[in-house]
Amino acid sequence: MGFKFGPVYPILDVSYLPATGRAAFLERLGGAMADAEVALMEYRNKTESDAQVLADARILRTAMPLTTLVMDDRVDVALAAKFNGVHVDSGDLPVGVARSLLGPDAIVGTSASSEAELTGALESGVDYIAFGPVYPTTTKQTSVTPIGIDGVRRFRELAGVGPVLVAAAGITLETAPAIVEAGANAVAVSGAIFRAQDPATEFRRWMDVLG
Repeated sequence: MGFKFGPVYPILDVSYLPATGRAAFLERLGGAMADAEVALMEYRNKTESDAQVLADARILRTAMPLTTLVMDDRVDVALAAKFNGVHVDSGDLPVGVARSLLGPDAIVGTSASSEAELTGALESGVDYIAFGPVYPTTTKQTSVTPIGIDGVRRFRELAGVGPVLVAAAGITLETAPAIVEAGANAVAVSGAIFRAQDPATEFRRWMDVLG
């Protein structure tokens, strides 16, 4: 993987998109995030049709030509929209299949919510592993008990130095530095950035603190 992860991994969830004026909103948002020098961003839409997700993805791709864009779950849509990678979990296409479809240079990530899942992810050959939840979250439905800072340290110890670990769930700008210090390469941030009045400015705030 030639891409180098920065300390902030923004996840744009479909729940933050407006009911009307969606295309124009995505175009403005994508342009603003590109101007903020967002190096990587994930688009997550687990509920809508492939056609809608593809339409959204193509707008983001056009608005963010230099940004590494990752699609949650949908490998076929990522391929059609010319995204740079995918995030696949249990129940999605296997990591090896996703990589074979997208090509050897694609970024392929997965998630781990337990030490056993982390071991499996490490053996799968993914480029990064999102792990947690670190803290309770309302952005993504999960029944898993949060692991806290001590869990971040345990995951890093188990993974070793090399693997890219992205801590996820319930992370705030105040708690993020300690999470990175405990061993995460990056923190995944969704609502804290995209619920802000100006997501691009909020992203810059996070980078000022963590970058």
